[in-house]
Amino acid sequence: MNTSGMPAGQPERKVTLYRNGSVYSAADPFATAMVVDGGTVAWIGSEQAATSIADSSMEIIDLRGALLAPGFVDSHVHLTETGIAAAGLRLDGVRSAAGLLDAVAAAAAGLEAGAPLLGHGWDEAHWADPALPTSAELGRAAGGRNVYLSRVDVHSALVSDGLAAAAGLAGIDGWDGTAHVLRDAHTAARLAARQLPESARLQYQEAALREAAANGYVALAEMAAPHICGMDDLRGSVAWNSSGTALPEVLPYWGQLAASEDEARSILDELGVPVLGLAGDLNIDGSVGSRTAALRTPYADSPDHHGNLYLSVDEAARHLAACSLLGVQAGFHVIGDAGLDAALEALDRAAAEVGEQRIRAAGHRFEHVEMADATAIARLAKDSVTVSAQPAFDAEWGARGGMYEQRLGDRSKAMNPFASYYSAGVPLAFGSDSPVTPLRPWASVRACLEHSNPSERISARAAFLGHTRAGWRATKQRNPLMGQLVPGAPASFAVWEVEELMVQVADSRVQSWSTDPRARTPLLPALDTGSDPVCLQTVREGREIFAAESLRA
Repeated sequence: MNTSGMPAGQPERKVTLYRNGSVYSAADPFATAMVVDGGTVAWIGSEQAATSIADSSMEIIDLRGALLAPGFVDSHVHLTETGIAAAGLRLDGVRSAAGLLDAVAAAAAGLEAGAPLLGHGWDEAHWADPALPTSAELGRAAGGRNVYLSRVDVHSALVSDGLAAAAGLAGIDGWDGTAHVLRDAHTAARLAARQLPESARLQYQEAALREAAANGYVALAEMAAPHICGMDDLRGSVAWNSSGTALPEVLPYWGQLAASEDEARSILDELGVPVLGLAGDLNIDGSVGSRTAALRTPYADSPDHHGNLYLSVDEAARHLAACSLLGVQAGFHVIGDAGLDAALEALDRAAAEVGEQRIRAAGHRFEHVEMADATAIARLAKDSVTVSAQPAFDAEWGARGGMYEQRLGDRSKAMNPFASYYSAGVPLAFGSDSPVTPLRPWASVRACLEHSNPSERISARAAFLGHTRAGWRATKQRNPLMGQLVPGAPASFAVWEVEELMVQVADSRVQSWSTDPRARTPLLPALDTGSDPVCLQTVREGREIFAAESLRA
């Protein structure tokens, strides 16, 4: 896998001069021009200097005031699922069981005979009546087809009676005979519905990667795991890095549990492709929306439920120790406070076995970590654990009366403590968990600025770094220049049409001095204008992977 060199299929070396814009660079906060030589940033400077160095051998791109900034890195995605969700039945606009059944019937009418109906995005937290349809109703609405409809968090789903039979759900934990499947039953139903030919799987992955490129992403961390897909799916994702097709880089993880160093090595060997770690969606617990995130105290809207722990502390500790001995990243999906308690206890046990230095050196990562108090945050910082979080979760569910408050009551105010992580020195990287939330990076940056809890808001600059440079660091990327635009850095960036550039901070007292030129703070797009910046071009290590028609018009 290519994680630091030029993308496969790199065209003949050329020199490109970008000028008459704004370049986001710590090397020169007032830069308006940049030269790319092959796959490397060669020079950054002023418009006057650009005039003196421009010559006929260069391609010259007039930015016409556009912003040129480091490309985004999404720290948590599911490529095949993103492609399936985009091509399948979208249910985010549905507001009732009857509306869902109507959508299923309409979608089924356009499918080939015998084809399963796949959909995504329903969220009963938005419904006036949260009652769900029955599996028989789903089957009838789909004309007898197998139906799989993932909830917005993809931790539960609705299935038709035909799919329930085909997946053999009888007697499996998480199925009570209704259409709603959770835990092991959800895994079985998803894998049964997801029997895709390789050609279809690759089409879904390519569609997701092209969508990412069109939104300014230069790399995405693919979080594959046995309960989501097979090893062939991950191998297909990794193969895009050497395919010669101009796409963002895939940063692959495989979330399979290992009980020993030998077992971890065996899993890595079986994969047959290099991965960055046995991490990602190796679930310690589930999600708040599906009430499977493990909580210390019961759900506010379901007093009999504390959620679920899918791994024991001993299992998680053995996995962390095994990966630490190999020097590869381990990590878990963990959302609830009781889930985090288990993960932190596992870290302590692993450190007692292999030593704290090995634990820190491996650079382990925890995904989501939405419920963390001050004590837990300090422990994460002590062990140098990266938190890979999703700001759009708060934007979607954190508002007063939203799903977090419905499920958790007053505990919802402490969700996703971004500012607290930063204050404590916890490494923080951001992503979308697509298809759970869209591949829209500026909306994610804005979510950090507009966090539902004002005390957990962070500046646009901190949020932008969390979506760019920090994404590389979360993968233990060895090139310290990745994710920034300075001479000698890989030329991975995006060009954005913007309405206004400014400094945006969580504390209005800071903004007055940070916009002073003496502060030397690079400017970012104003995100309170009602529209996000428009991507004009995305370049990965010197190779154009997306361009809007207007870029060179």
